[in-house]
Amino acid sequence: MMRTEINFDGIVGPSHNYAGLSPGNLAATRNRGQRSHPRAAALQGIAKMRANLALGLPQGILLPHARPDHAWLAQLGLSYAHAPPHSQAQALSASPMWAANAATVSPAPDTADRRCHLTVANLATLPHRSHEWPETLAQLRLAFADPAFVVHPPVPAPFGDEGAANHMRLAPAHDAQGVEVFVYGIAGGPFPARQHPDASAAIARRHLLDPDRTLFVQQSEEAIAAGAFHNDVVAVANGRVLFAHEKAFADKHHFYEQLHRALPEVEIVEVPDAEVSLADAISSYLFNAQLVALPSGATALIVPSEARDTPSVWNWLQAHLAGNGPIRQVEVVDVRESMANGGGPACLRLRVVADPATVDPRFLVDAARLDRIAAVIETHWPEAIDPTQLAEPALLDRIESARRALLDVLGIVELRDR
Repeated sequence: MMRTEINFDGIVGPSHNYAGLSPGNLAATRNRGQRSHPRAAALQGIAKMRANLALGLPQGILLPHARPDHAWLAQLGLSYAHAPPHSQAQALSASPMWAANAATVSPAPDTADRRCHLTVANLATLPHRSHEWPETLAQLRLAFADPAFVVHPPVPAPFGDEGAANHMRLAPAHDAQGVEVFVYGIAGGPFPARQHPDASAAIARRHLLDPDRTLFVQQSEEAIAAGAFHNDVVAVANGRVLFAHEKAFADKHHFYEQLHRALPEVEIVEVPDAEVSLADAISSYLFNAQLVALPSGATALIVPSEARDTPSVWNWLQAHLAGNGPIRQVEVVDVRESMANGGGPACLRLRVVADPATVDPRFLVDAARLDRIAAVIETHWPEAIDPTQLAEPALLDRIESARRALLDVLGIVELRDR
């Protein structure tokens, strides 16, 4: 069995809009009420996947959810036509595009039963995300139906869990036993801390992880208050490399000591606040990047174009590349539509270490399959959505028919009637 890391990117759904539903996500709230461009957003995501394939990285997809979520509204005693505007926006949200919040993943080398475990995130903190998990669970149980996987339902509310965005894994190689790091929040000034420590502990138990190689680390209140609503806004890890902002963790010295004991070969790349402020790190999404191992063995960082446009960030990256640090290559991608709603390259993907032969092939892509997906997007996705249109029946019909067209092209008919 040849296990490798596969990035499963969420396809940006046809209902992508800027409703500003996420307190603590500064980009999302700043752009509330702006005109969105679902077609451009989805094609930017496709272009990012093409760039990953060109780097030699295996690539998968997760699909837009049924929107509006009529079943969720019915539980509230509402129909879409008679729902208040805030409930309409919550039911229409395209937030499942951020696949990093789909689940927490523990690869087989880390688990006692040597199966890859996935626990679907409950996303219980915010209403517009709290109704994602049933369809996420259905998709993951399709994609990972092979006995090599165990797909768990969410941890029960009120223990908020936001998935891989608050989880990191370090290992000498993808197929070697690693160290899993669960990052939780306690407080964050005016903003909610979204990852409950009890949820993280429950997932570690479910996944049958070795307690000696499982770390629970508190995110700093300062980072949350500055707009780092998930850990992956201020830290990312891959292989032996931890890449983090100086102010990412509440007690970084204790964490680093624990990490060195569990994985002596770890390389910690810390960006000083004096060189890149928390504000610049968060606005540029320097850390909400894909830290990947290329086929050559080199470590690369895939950053949004906003990182190149922020002088302090770009200067730091160029200085690191000029030195002898572990990150040897920086790739820039344009995901501006996602960034405007508060999600960078790392938000758009869920990492799964597995043998590709054990994954439902309908959820894996190559260049030709991306061409077919892009053709559906170009034909069916709305070009633009103005906030004043969210109640229009014609827009809702187009959103629903666009998703059905994509499922038909991909042959994933099991999800068509959700």
